[in-house]
Amino acid sequence: MKIEARNALVVYFKTRLQDGHRSLREKFVASGDAVRLLLERCQLIDEVLCELWSELALPASLALIAVGGYGRGELYPASDIDLLILLPERPDPVLTSRLEQLICVFWDIGLEIGHSVRTIEQCLEEAAGDVTVQTAMIETRLLAGSAKLFEGFSVIIKGSLDAPAFFLTKKMEQEDRHQRFSDTPCTLEANCKEGPGGLRDLQLILWIAQAADYGKNWKDLERGGFITTEEEQLLEACEAFLRRLRTQLHLLVGRREDRLLFDYQTMLAEQLGFTASATHRSSEQLMQQYYRVAKTVTQITAILLQNIGAALFPPPQEPPQPINERFQNTHEFLDVVDEEVFNQTPAAILEAFLLLQQHPELKGMSARTQRSLWRARRLIDADFRRSPENRARFLQIFKQERGLLQAFRRMNQLGVLGRYVPSFGRIVGQMQHDLFHVYTVDQHTLQVVRRLRRFAMEEFAHEYPFCSRLISDLGSPWILYIAALFHDIAKGRGGDHSELGAIDARQFCDEHGLDAADTELVVWLVRQHLLMSRVAQKQDISDPGVVARFAGVVGDERHLIALYLLTVADIRGTSPKVWNAWKGQLLEQLFKATQRFLLSSEATLMTEGVIAQRQKEAIRLMRSFALPENAHEPLWEQLDTVYFLRQSAEEIAWHARALHDLVDVDQPVVRARLNALGAGIEVMVYMHDQADLFLRMIGFFSRGGYSIVDARIHTTRHGYALDTFILLDVSGRDIDRAMISHVEHELGDRLARQVPVEVPANGRISRQVRHFPIQPLVSIQPLVSLEADETGKLFVLTVVAADRPGLLFVVAQQLAGHGASLHTAKIATLGERVEDTFLISGGHLDESAGRVKLETDLLKQLQG
Repeated sequence: MKIEARNALVVYFKTRLQDGHRSLREKFVASGDAVRLLLERCQLIDEVLCELWSELALPASLALIAVGGYGRGELYPASDIDLLILLPERPDPVLTSRLEQLICVFWDIGLEIGHSVRTIEQCLEEAAGDVTVQTAMIETRLLAGSAKLFEGFSVIIKGSLDAPAFFLTKKMEQEDRHQRFSDTPCTLEANCKEGPGGLRDLQLILWIAQAADYGKNWKDLERGGFITTEEEQLLEACEAFLRRLRTQLHLLVGRREDRLLFDYQTMLAEQLGFTASATHRSSEQLMQQYYRVAKTVTQITAILLQNIGAALFPPPQEPPQPINERFQNTHEFLDVVDEEVFNQTPAAILEAFLLLQQHPELKGMSARTQRSLWRARRLIDADFRRSPENRARFLQIFKQERGLLQAFRRMNQLGVLGRYVPSFGRIVGQMQHDLFHVYTVDQHTLQVVRRLRRFAMEEFAHEYPFCSRLISDLGSPWILYIAALFHDIAKGRGGDHSELGAIDARQFCDEHGLDAADTELVVWLVRQHLLMSRVAQKQDISDPGVVARFAGVVGDERHLIALYLLTVADIRGTSPKVWNAWKGQLLEQLFKATQRFLLSSEATLMTEGVIAQRQKEAIRLMRSFALPENAHEPLWEQLDTVYFLRQSAEEIAWHARALHDLVDVDQPVVRARLNALGAGIEVMVYMHDQADLFLRMIGFFSRGGYSIVDARIHTTRHGYALDTFILLDVSGRDIDRAMISHVEHELGDRLARQVPVEVPANGRISRQVRHFPIQPLVSIQPLVSLEADETGKLFVLTVVAADRPGLLFVVAQQLAGHGASLHTAKIATLGERVEDTFLISGGHLDESAGRVKLETDLLKQLQG
């Protein structure tokens, strides 16, 4: 084909496609009919491809075949167009050139295609070892070319499918996919295609059904007895919702995007007809509808997989094994003896979950048991909840050695948990716009229970050795599981959710007969579940006063162990990105310091005793480096009490080793090492103090891609700065000796040359912050501490704001501008939210007007 003719062809079909897509979009906006759009887009693409095939005069012996979603006749606005060009034999060079020209034209007119050129034999070879290829070839349509070749292909491919093997592979594929999404559809930015309960789960069932020749749609499966009429209708409705949601999402974004990101949720909700109410945003209503649909899909597809599996792998003809008069073991599934069991004996609802925990030989619940439980959930009313038998049984579920998380997940999935604990029902599907949670409140709660359970299981002891040892020492870990269930149960009500949750927890404990000590512990844990995280991340835990006050609230070792375990589980269950080794280190340090405080006599708790202990331990550590016995004295003579209170014995020894012969050095000394407790890099800077020193160091670290999580700033008696930083690498680079050497050399060189302050590069604000901005908070309060204050009155500056690049630099810049000195900095990052605490002095902080001025100026910078 001549170039002019080809170009004219491209322009014609490109314009036709653009006009056609515009028309389809207008029809969809007017009608909201997603099925019509998907079909008509297929028809549009069919017509264009067939005409092009004809225009380019491809040999009649070839076949152009639609595969995958396009073959199914379901083409979303931004989906790829999957094509198979089927050949009767391998192509010669001339045909190869013509096919390449065809593919180029497809792309030039604006089609995003995924294509393959194969003979039938090549298709069989590929399909033999690749279930993805088998799946694509299940759904095929002939577009143009040889009908005979296509029919032969269809017969051979169909005959090559091993339905049982295909079922097992797809089932395993689904399990792996669900695991990537933490086995829950209830993430705040769910994936409506790949996530649990999304479109992929529906497609997977129909692929298996077609491979096994059980049908092509939900009606066929209903006729085959795999689902009930009610379930068939529910699946049709769920599929219609998901189709419309994904179609609207593609049109809104203008490209393939299946994640319901915060960026799109509000506009999507409005386009789908949701309107904001006094209590709920339109986006929250959309997402709650999505969660309900996804849970329904998850529930019914699980039943379908079980029933199809039973048909493909017929179990042996064995009679059910009785468990009791209500339940039996049918082919290793918990089965009701009669579908009316729960109506006749409502107490059997909770008994079903308990039996599943108590019988490890059971693989799950039979399909009819799940259906019966779903229908019976409304039998759980006030009378049911008041029953002593039901209360005792619910408590027994907590106390079992296995299966607690699975029981709670099933109960939540079937609507039982929210009916039995109504306050839990109110948090099901509830969004959390706090920039660090990634799950709805109910799913976060189950994640916390999951973490606690893993602490108690021997097979996970290698993951959490310290937590595993503590929970075994605690005894009665089920107390922690109850506290976990209630720790966030009052979210969304307004007010302090910890206090309101404690009221609910007390009522539950009283109603379920817990003794006074256990009730007090559960209620206290719910009320104080944020305390340990706040103290560890915001206060100076090397200060004996901080430890003493925290120990005063904790009271005894049992409360300390329980709070530590719940805190670790809570943080780890929030988001995969929130927990890091530094947070773990802080919590463990606070735990051990408090434990020593609680177990020590009061005489050893005085400040002088703490300092003496640390100095003695530091000297012991230095001996192994063959230093003179008095090597530490020149440096220690220049250090005050506050230094020894803020540094650990190991850090004191490190400083003395590095500086014992450099106390009066003229050039900056920079030393870096892997943090002794395994989290990031620790950097020490020692030099003559000077203006803007802290600001220059912050600028260097920020531009280097490091996040400062802890800073301790000290000035010696003879005017030297002795500053220590803990850095985490935000870019995920491996920390090695070369990186440590780079920090030592580059920072030392800049400080020696007195390079001007390096302003951190501006970075991008995260999506979450853009859509759910945090109103910054700044407060300055006098410090209440046991520390000996040799430098004047100290103040605690607290900053709460959305995380952003250069935030710490902004704070340091304001402090320098107001003449305030920084002593310590604790940087707590919770997802996209920072809660930073600084110990400061100087400037005009002694005057209330000076504090107000600093607060105001800093707030302006943070808001900007």
